[in-house]
Amino acid sequence: MTAYLVVKWVHVLSSTLLFGTGLGIAFFMWSAHRRGDAAHIAATGRTVVIADACFTAPAVLVQFLSGWWLARFLGLPLDYSWIRVALWLFVLVGCCWLPVLWLQVRARNLAREAVARGTPLPREYHVVMRWWFVLGWPAFIGVMAIFWLMVAKPAGL
Repeated sequence: MTAYLVVKWVHVLSSTLLFGTGLGIAFFMWSAHRRGDAAHIAATGRTVVIADACFTAPAVLVQFLSGWWLARFLGLPLDYSWIRVALWLFVLVGCCWLPVLWLQVRARNLAREAVARGTPLPREYHVVMRWWFVLGWPAFIGVMAIFWLMVAKPAGL
């Protein structure tokens, strides 16, 4: 097997991991939030934060490095329109995802505090989750658009 095929396989695998983990994390965090049970939110938040650290963050790094390597190996200029758009979307997704990481940690901590005090979830928790939701959509749509660009490679973009 050639280095190209190995790196391409790693790139596809890490994109699958990135998308699948992100979608799964969003589903479980949103489901816990909708339940409204602070203990359930705290436990789910703990798992979500661990999953992002173990799976999502490394997949982001592997995506960038393997994509860069593939483009260089194939002699594709990074200023091709579809590559340029994909890179800008990658930055946009990152600009949404990084605050989402912090918001997940904050939501988890606020839920933990509510459980420890025996009080309802504070107003700040709901503000945090509103921002988590708002920032999640452009990140999700951005990843979907990157997938499309990588498959279609539209020349006239």
